[in-house]
Amino acid sequence: MNYYDEIKEKLINNEIVQKVKDYSKNKSDLNTYYEVGKLLVDAGKHYGEGIIKQYSIKLTSELGKKYNERTLRRMRQFYELFSSQKWSTLSTKLSWSHYVELLNISNQNKILYYINQCINNNLSVRGLRKKIKSKEYERLPDETKNKLINKEEPSVIDYIKNPIVIKNNYNTDEISENMLKQLILEDISSFMEELGDGFCFIKSEYKIKIGIDYHSIDLLL
Repeated sequence: MNYYDEIKEKLINNEIVQKVKDYSKNKSDLNTYYEVGKLLVDAGKHYGEGIIKQYSIKLTSELGKKYNERTLRRMRQFYELFSSQKWSTLSTKLSWSHYVELLNISNQNKILYYINQCINNNLSVRGLRKKIKSKEYERLPDETKNKLINKEEPSVIDYIKNPIVIKNNYNTDEISENMLKQLILEDISSFMEELGDGFCFIKSEYKIKIGIDYHSIDLLL
């Protein structure tokens, strides 16, 4: 088999799809890069690790700079990660750029969590990157992680992170209760994202009556 010609043909066909079939571009990208990744794995078995560099030189010369060595290695890694039975179905709701962000993660349960977060919350690549950078999965309770692994139905409370990350604009190690409330209110949208799905912000200093006395709830969610 001429692996290079096979790879080149698949990439060219994908370029054509990108130009004339906008509705199927994402699916074509993922299928093409998965198949190219498989060919690169097979070619490596026959010709050694250096074959990727050789192919990248020829492809960048003939098809463009985006098919450089780094990109080809990502395609190979993409195939290796998702070729097992557990990853037999790729979600086309995620773009190639989404999957590139996930390639740096070795824990498959963590990858599956972020894939589901992208699907359920329609996350952009930037939104996915933000969740990964904040170590959202690591901050989930162990019980929640076990539920996700065992495909049990988690509750809203299961998704509350520990700790919850709040940006400290006061630049001080000690924060009073009132300062904490102000920090939350200054960026309430980020705080709600930290809490997860199923919460909404009602009001701060929400007054309630208990007996004959009135009290204020700092933050009513």
